[in-house]
Amino acid sequence: MNAPQPSAAVAIAGMHKWYGDFHALDDINLTVKDGERLVICGPSGSGKSTLIRCVNRLERHEQGSIVVNGVDLTDDLRNIDQVRSDAGMVFQHFNLFPHLTVLENCTLAPMWVRKQSRADAEALAMQFLERVRIPEQAHKFPGQLSGGQQQRVAIARSLCMTPRIMLFDEPTSALDPEMVKEVLDTMASLAQDGMTMLCVTHEMGFARRVADRVVFMERGRIIETNTPDAFFDRPQHARTRAFLSQIVH
Repeated sequence: MNAPQPSAAVAIAGMHKWYGDFHALDDINLTVKDGERLVICGPSGSGKSTLIRCVNRLERHEQGSIVVNGVDLTDDLRNIDQVRSDAGMVFQHFNLFPHLTVLENCTLAPMWVRKQSRADAEALAMQFLERVRIPEQAHKFPGQLSGGQQQRVAIARSLCMTPRIMLFDEPTSALDPEMVKEVLDTMASLAQDGMTMLCVTHEMGFARRVADRVVFMERGRIIETNTPDAFFDRPQHARTRAFLSQIVH
């Protein structure tokens, strides 16, 4: 008997996005299976961040379809809320509330959105702060932490909503080089647990180590999609080869 095929966590078909006359995303077709780790890379301005922001409706697409965990992303606010509750997002900048402690940052959404009790929300938050290896920072304020620690708090905060998908938009680009590894190691650990992940990053070592597939974008289009070994060792497109020659040493 054939093994059952994983269901699609994200299915994008014929998707377009414009900013005025600028065609930011041009005929995007992409399917991400449950449990799959996808890394999206490409030069600046290629549409990577716009694509990932469309997946949880931080950006509105004008044409085509985006279906996340079986929910069609339209203008229906109920659908948007459902997708956002299932898709956690970690940004370049941490976006933590500076006047709240780490624990309070992590419990705010579960208490307000999931209607959890404070005790349950705090127990869950401590579980995920343990998961990202900073439980001892729970009662500090974000300004007392390093950039790498703040980004790990941002990851824990997203996990507290128990998402089925994690979206990462260049999560290490605002960090000092010595802090990058601790965040990438945290993300790699999540990948090992089977979390569905879409990650925009320039960290090609992480892509090779963690991704199931690598997507290369140029001028709003997907130019190439392949396994990490094939992508790095046998790129099919001339533009991919030129990109890799500039960033892979």
